[in-house]
Amino acid sequence: MIASWLAWTADPNAWAALVTLTAMEIVLGIDNVVFISVLVARLPAEQARLARITGLTLAFVFRIALLFMLSWIIGLKEPVITLLGKAFSWRDIILMVGGLFLLYKATVELHHEAEHDDEGPTAKVINGLGVAIAQIAVIDLVFSIDSIITAIGMAQQIEIMVLAVILSMLVMFAASGGVSEFIARHPTTKVLALSFLVLIGTSLFAEGWGFHLPRGYIYSAMAFSALVEMLNIRIKTKRRRLREAQRAAAPPA
Repeated sequence: MIASWLAWTADPNAWAALVTLTAMEIVLGIDNVVFISVLVARLPAEQARLARITGLTLAFVFRIALLFMLSWIIGLKEPVITLLGKAFSWRDIILMVGGLFLLYKATVELHHEAEHDDEGPTAKVINGLGVAIAQIAVIDLVFSIDSIITAIGMAQQIEIMVLAVILSMLVMFAASGGVSEFIARHPTTKVLALSFLVLIGTSLFAEGWGFHLPRGYIYSAMAFSALVEMLNIRIKTKRRRLREAQRAAAPPA
């Protein structure tokens, strides 16, 4: 059994497929990390950590479980309903529902940021943790199906798919804490992250409808926006330090 699972290690093409698929899974996992980071931003530190770990664990479980349901996953591409003369598969329906959910959630959070609603610490705790985990589970399933369908298209051996998913999830676990803390420290990045979710939700809905938007364009736009935001944060930090230094050097009144 073990020997059959390790047979691919002698094939250079299999290693190339593993590296490529792992990189692709990490890129696809960025959406998951951004969504989880935004969702837990208003929770207390301990609950945010619990929600983040739970969400990533569910994402890992969903991905591994779906990998061993390959025949069912492949069947998701078969048309099940026709609407306005267009055939839709279960995958299309799931992507469209997930995209609409992301659009709704991002819009609600943007409204909260703009209006500065304050529900109080008790409401935040009661309504936050359980609802956050439920929402993370829903979107984990959407991202997992998209991720596993990508894996099926890029590799043939189940062993390579499983290893790529495990490696990508380890990267997500390592990065999620830092991303969440960064968003919490810099409120403007939360608005940027929510804008990313609007873009991702739109692309998921469009793909489910049959309009394929190349992921390279989407991630390039996200990377450029993130770079501009990093420059803004760096400039504001330098200006703040300069003002603090000037105040410290000024003679007392």
